[in-house]
Amino acid sequence: MRIFEINRSQVSEHPALAPLTVPGACAAQGYLWISLTRDEFRASLAEVQQILQSLCLTQLVDLHVADLLNDQLPSHYDYTSQYDVLVFRRLSAGPGQAALGDGKGTSGGEPPLPTPSRRGPPVLRRIDTRPVGFALFDRVLLSVHPEDGAVRDAFAARLLAAGSPDDKGAPALDVRATSARVPTGTADLMLRVINQIVDGYLDMRRELTRQLDHWQTELIDPRSRFTNWGALMEARQSLHHLDEICEDQRAAIQDWIDSLETLPSPKNEAEQREQELIMVRSRDVLEHIERVVHHVHRLEQNAETAVQMHFSVQGHRANDIMRVLTALTAIFLPLNLIAGIFGMNFEFIPLVHKADGFWIAMGAMLVIALVLVVVFWRKRYLARTR
Repeated sequence: MRIFEINRSQVSEHPALAPLTVPGACAAQGYLWISLTRDEFRASLAEVQQILQSLCLTQLVDLHVADLLNDQLPSHYDYTSQYDVLVFRRLSAGPGQAALGDGKGTSGGEPPLPTPSRRGPPVLRRIDTRPVGFALFDRVLLSVHPEDGAVRDAFAARLLAAGSPDDKGAPALDVRATSARVPTGTADLMLRVINQIVDGYLDMRRELTRQLDHWQTELIDPRSRFTNWGALMEARQSLHHLDEICEDQRAAIQDWIDSLETLPSPKNEAEQREQELIMVRSRDVLEHIERVVHHVHRLEQNAETAVQMHFSVQGHRANDIMRVLTALTAIFLPLNLIAGIFGMNFEFIPLVHKADGFWIAMGAMLVIALVLVVVFWRKRYLARTR
């Protein structure tokens, strides 16, 4: 559990929820970021609801609480008149992350779905996701994370560094630089965390491209004996799974942007600038997701093309082998014919009773074979196709 109070350019961390339940504990100009794991959220639900009632004059409804506790929920967006709920799936910390936690996949205590073991390279085993839930209020951002909390801790370190004062009590950075780095509100903070989640997908592109390029090289090489079909099928399934995840993410962010466009016009210039900043950040997150989707589609096409080219190369290689075997068979056919003629059981056959008949027949057969070899070589029936 990590609780941050952000007041303009200052960021401070609170050790517990209990002191914040008192009315007036949070500054009037500031807002809170309450970040919990699912176990902590389930255990501290009463205190969280009390803080929300005190600062925002409302509480989470039961269905949204169940959504935030659900470990199998896809990315989606929902809203009420008082707050918004956004669930966004992030990359898991590593293989076997599904086994972590409290053993409850949903708010009803159902066990989590088993995560199938992947036989591919490590980069493919990383395509496993866990949902991060956000409840967005005017003065409180509630985020519910998986048990590891890697994204939360990474962003919290940057947030504390941006808002920490120096030894003289002044802000660590220039006021304009600090305001550009410290989120201006709960929506700005949520979008920055989501942007960091999407960047994790973008970081996988180079490793995925390198691995699929290696397989593509092996598949196209006619001399290679590619046997890693299980890993390649796992790769295709992982890419399809990643495509579905990114499509859900894009739909959720698009719904969020559509809801922003329905908000009433700001009353003053400061509110208008803040709303424009939120729209810009939202479109930037959407553009990052679309880049991931575009790259995944390209990798899927490359994998399909590599498989088709592999079978095309193997078919061409089989045709070359059959052409050579057919040419060799055609060379020996007249020789077999001559041998069959001289093997007939007739008393009078030319050259049979001559002393040099054998050598004449062998010479004729050799000349015929050489002539056919030259003819077939000129027609490239015996040449190897590159």
